[in-house]
Amino acid sequence: MQRPIPCSIMRGGTSKGLYFIADDLPSEPALRDQLLLNLMGSPDERQIDGLGGAHPLTSKVAIVSKSKRPDADIDYLFLQVVVDKAQVSDAQNCGNILAGVGPFAIEQGLVTANQDVTDVRIHMLNTGSNAVARVQTPQGIVNYCGDAKIDGVPGCSAPVLIDFLDIAGSSCGSLFPTGNSQEVINNLAVTCIDNGMPVVLMQASDFGLTGAESPAELEANFALKSQIEAIRLAAGKLMNLGDVSKKTVPKMTLISKPLQGGQLNTRSFIPHRVHDAIGVLGSVSVATACLLKGTVAHDLLQQDYADGSVEIVVEHPTGQFNVEMEVSGSSDIASFRVHRAALLRTARLLMRGEAMAANSLC
Repeated sequence: MQRPIPCSIMRGGTSKGLYFIADDLPSEPALRDQLLLNLMGSPDERQIDGLGGAHPLTSKVAIVSKSKRPDADIDYLFLQVVVDKAQVSDAQNCGNILAGVGPFAIEQGLVTANQDVTDVRIHMLNTGSNAVARVQTPQGIVNYCGDAKIDGVPGCSAPVLIDFLDIAGSSCGSLFPTGNSQEVINNLAVTCIDNGMPVVLMQASDFGLTGAESPAELEANFALKSQIEAIRLAAGKLMNLGDVSKKTVPKMTLISKPLQGGQLNTRSFIPHRVHDAIGVLGSVSVATACLLKGTVAHDLLQQDYADGSVEIVVEHPTGQFNVEMEVSGSSDIASFRVHRAALLRTARLLMRGEAMAANSLC
């Protein structure tokens, strides 16, 4: 006999993962991670004996529980299950999987739905920061159908609006963890930033690239990947992340001038595969860097932006991300503040039932 574990599979944004109620999993992290590796089918590059999709974007887990905090309805822990290694990482948030957390919490009865829309206050355990997801709930039922469309996902769905409340420096301790708008690492100018996701920005031209290369082209360029990984390892220490050789952060993002009318074009390493789009919180960090004078991102902009409310369009291989922001003090790193960051995602419940733990874990 195998052991059944209550589970839902959901698409959140441009990612897909397994969603669990915390009480249905072992509380001991080592036992929990062993179980999740088994359920996903890792380590195996095909994840053929599990529910994983053989890619970092489809080997993700959300663990949800009712929160005891006065400023949150639920707690959300994100775990990245490595495809080809026996590793489970809690070193980052995932804003895409976050898009499914609100609907999941309502479906599971952790949050009572309103008759029109329901705001779900989410405490993100990975970084101790909060977000609010606005979910459509006509007649008190989660709606997944609508006309909202996001690049990287076919078709249309109901919108899930996400406001990030206090994410600056959530992993590294400060928005610009090195204290500077630019650093030189291995003779290349970079910007290290953490507005919800630790990201290292690098200009594609410094690597002899145009920025229009496909993810497949970049993944096949082993010399480039080796060079970027060397920068990542050095940047991790400067960003207060320590030894990142076995961590999934920081993400490494090549930037170039826009190709399709946005403010900036990106290619993101997450960190060893190239994202077909860009992560939610990664895009927030990139957009934030655009607004401070002196960053490698700001150097590529076609115009300056005044303090206040602004929308930054971040281009990626399959489309673009529109990030709404409100900032002040953008002329100087010491006074720069992010007051609001928000964006639109979609989510869909794909399956609910039981994931089966193999005999070795029964």
